[in-house]
Amino acid sequence: MKKKYKDIGDWDLVIKPKTRLLDINLLEVWKYRDLLLLFVQRDIVTVYQQTILGPLWFFLQPILTAFTYFVVFSKIANIPTAGIPQMLFYLSGITIWNYFTTCLSGASSTFTSNAAIFGKVYFPRLVTPLSALLSNIIKFGIQLLPLIIMYVFFVVRGSGVRPTFELLLLPLLLFNAGFLGMSLGLIVSALTTKYRDFSFVITVVVQSLMYLSTVIYPLSSVDNPIMHRCIELNPMTWVIDAFRTGCFGEGNVSYMGLLYATGVTVVITFVGIIMFSKTEKTFIDTV
Repeated sequence: MKKKYKDIGDWDLVIKPKTRLLDINLLEVWKYRDLLLLFVQRDIVTVYQQTILGPLWFFLQPILTAFTYFVVFSKIANIPTAGIPQMLFYLSGITIWNYFTTCLSGASSTFTSNAAIFGKVYFPRLVTPLSALLSNIIKFGIQLLPLIIMYVFFVVRGSGVRPTFELLLLPLLLFNAGFLGMSLGLIVSALTTKYRDFSFVITVVVQSLMYLSTVIYPLSSVDNPIMHRCIELNPMTWVIDAFRTGCFGEGNVSYMGLLYATGVTVVITFVGIIMFSKTEKTFIDTV
């Protein structure tokens, strides 16, 4: 007697080939939210394994980098910091910039570092870069602690810094920095499945983008009009400036700049997800 198979509508999960460019099922990512949280836990735990200082590395890294910038750019190069204490200026820029770069690096290695998992079991591949985004928020919180401690120190000394209501824009700033980094990482991840050496190029590009932002100098100190325009075109410039204004009360938030940064983030996120979705169909043959 032949076995009677169930109709396709009776199955809990149906895997079908994607044929359309915009065939992206974001609802499926929500269904795998438990797996997403497990990946977040994995990302956090693996960083702390086999380390002496553990999470203190996240705490020390921005302090050491800020001190280096303080010596090189403030004491040697005499670059002004727009009335903000130098250590606070550098530490705030490094903290939000590190969040952007860690989201980018975490997403850029999605296919190459998870090829073994992707080749054995099915789940929405977008879960992996999203888990890196969420785990980096936790790391951002850890790296925010040195800034808070340094902030309290300068407040006690009477430096005049004060938070403003623009600090309420922090969720929007994290959205821009996180999704911009993740989406650029998705584009890089899609390209590196065929061109491995592209990963080396992106390291140079990210470093160049840092110098074309306001991490180590205020926008007001740039006199060259061409360089000034290039810095304005970097969406992270407006994110960093708004973060500093909210924290220290110096300068003004450019809402047009933030609108531009948000628009760029949305467009690049759309492009990154499309490229990622298109690549995941055939990446196992090229990785």
